[in-house]
Amino acid sequence: MVNRLRPRQRTLALFALLAVACIGAVAGALMMAEARLDHADPRSVLISAGLMAGFTILGICALAWFIVDDMVARPMERLAAAMRAHAATDMRRGIDADMARHLGDLAQAAAALTSRLASARTEADDHLARSTSRLSAEREHLTRILSAIPAAVLMVSPDHRIALYDGHAALMLDDQHHLGLGQKVFDYFDETYLRAGLANLADSGRATLDQQIATADGARLLDVSLHDLGEGQGYMLSFPVPREASPARPVVFDFEMTTRTQTRDIEDVPLRDLTYVVFDTETTGFLPNKDEVVQIGALRVVNGQQAPGEVLDILVNPGRPIPASSTAVHRITDAMVKDAPDMVQAGRRFHSFARDAVLVAHNAPFDLSFFHRYAPKIGVKFDHPVLDTVLLSAVLFGITEGHTLDELATRLGIELLDEHRHTAIGDAIATRDIFLRMIPMLEARGLSTFGAVVTEIRKHKRLLPDLNG
Repeated sequence: MVNRLRPRQRTLALFALLAVACIGAVAGALMMAEARLDHADPRSVLISAGLMAGFTILGICALAWFIVDDMVARPMERLAAAMRAHAATDMRRGIDADMARHLGDLAQAAAALTSRLASARTEADDHLARSTSRLSAEREHLTRILSAIPAAVLMVSPDHRIALYDGHAALMLDDQHHLGLGQKVFDYFDETYLRAGLANLADSGRATLDQQIATADGARLLDVSLHDLGEGQGYMLSFPVPREASPARPVVFDFEMTTRTQTRDIEDVPLRDLTYVVFDTETTGFLPNKDEVVQIGALRVVNGQQAPGEVLDILVNPGRPIPASSTAVHRITDAMVKDAPDMVQAGRRFHSFARDAVLVAHNAPFDLSFFHRYAPKIGVKFDHPVLDTVLLSAVLFGITEGHTLDELATRLGIELLDEHRHTAIGDAIATRDIFLRMIPMLEARGLSTFGAVVTEIRKHKRLLPDLNG
C-alpha cells in the first residue's frame, strides 16, 4: 500500500501519523492524570503527565527522523552521488533505481537520464576508438623508426622534465634511477654540465650542438647532441648506444609537458597536471610495526593516463616465514620470495620509481608505515604528497557510505577480477582506475587543485589521518 503512494502522499501520510501519534501521546497522558487525580497531589500528577507526553512525543519525533533519514535523506545522497559519478566519468552501468525507490519518479527519471548519457558516450567512443587506433599505429611506427637508430633520445620540457624517452634511453639510464615521464633530467645528467651545454647551444645560435656531458652519478661522460626545439618548447638530447642494444621499452611521451611547467606550489597545481604513483603492498600481517612487506606494486600516471611500461611489480623477501593465513589471502609463498630483494633494496627501488610524484593508495597510512619504518636503513625520506582513495570516497560519497576497494569499484562500475584481487599490482590497478574516475568528480565539485582536495579531506580525519604535512 505505502509503495503505491507518490512521494508527496507519503510525506503527507507520515506527518498525519506523526500528528495522530502526538495527539495520542497527549491524550494518553491526560487519561493517566485523570485516573490518578483522586489519589495524588494534582500538581505532581499534571507534571508527570506533561513529562510523559513530552518524552513520548520526543521518541515519536526521533522515530520519524530515522524513517525520513532512511527513506529520503540517504537515498537522495546516494542518488546525487551516483548521478555525479555518471556525469563526470565514463560509467556505462545505469543507475539502480532501487537505491531510491521511496523517491518515486525521481529515481526512474535519473535512471533514464543516465541511460541516455551512456548511449551518447557509446556513440562518441566509436569515433574515439578510430582515432585511438590511428594514434597507436603512429606510436608503433615512431617506435620502429627510433629503435632502428643506434641513439638514445630524450625530449625535455622548458622546466627540465622528461616529456619523451625511447627504449634505448631507458636501457642506458635506468642504472641510476627508474626513468619516467615528468622526472627531472638532472636525475640522470649532471646539472652543471647540462646547463653549461644549453648555454653554449643558445650562444652558438645553432639548432644542434655536440657536447660531452657527465651522468648525474659521475660514472660516465657521454657524447650528447643537444637540440633546440624552439621558443618555449624545451630541448632534446640524443646520445649513442651500442649497436647490439635493443630497446627495453617502447617510446613513451607526453607532449603536453613541453608547454606546461610545474614551478607553482603544489597546492595550486590542477589535479590533471600532477604525476601520480599509485601503489599497494602485500604483507605478512596487519601490524606495520611488526609485520613485513612481501610484494610491492606501483604504476605511474601522467596526464590522466597510465604511462606505458612504467610499472613496478616486485616480490620482497620479508626475512621471516610467511604465515599460512597471509598466504591464503595474497597467494605468496616462502619459495616465491626466497631469492627476492629485501625491504631495503625494494624500498630504494620504489623510492626511485616514485620520485617527483604524488603517491596514491587505498588506506595509505597502512602501506606507507612500512616504508617509513625502513626509511633510515634505506637512506631516504618518503615525504611525498599523498592522496588516499578512502578519504576521497568520504569527500565524494559521504562518511556513512562504505569505502572498501570492492565497494568503490562497484559504485564506480569498475570490474575487479578475482585472480588479480589481493595482489599488489592487481590492487594498484584497481586503485588507479578508481582514482582516475574520482578526478572529474572532484573537479565537478569545484575541487580542481591539489590544495583544495587536501583541505576537503582533512575534514574527514576521524576516518583516516591525512599524511600531507
